[in-house]
Amino acid sequence: QVQLVESGGGLVQPGGSLRLACTASGFLFSSYSMTWVRQAPGKPLEWVSSISTGSANTNYADSVKGRFTISRDNAKKTHYLQMDNLKPEDTALYFCAKPLKSRTITDTAQKDVYDSWGQGTQVTVSL
Repeated sequence: QVQLVESGGGLVQPGGSLRLACTASGFLFSSYSMTWVRQAPGKPLEWVSSISTGSANTNYADSVKGRFTISRDNAKKTHYLQMDNLKPEDTALYFCAKPLKSRTITDTAQKDVYDSWGQGTQVTVSL
């Protein structure tokens, strides 16, 4: 059974940092790119970042480029999202997602591209 468990969310002041983690089980983690998406209250899902299987390729939404860094540790079956210089507009529920197809990096929040999602971790950026 595929399982994705996020952690690391919280309340932080503008300009602060958080590191999210997503630990996977139930599938061959090293064969899949992994993705972070987020959803702010009243807004649709927004793709944030994706990383290829071996970390050679990393992609970011323009809204987070230069501030967020995605990484992964295949031995630990975990990928991360380091978020620096956080802004109030980064406030959202952050999800990690596993794509349907192995070895295919997916830069989209389109739900049918993914077959597994974590439960989400809340990030709130506020004074």
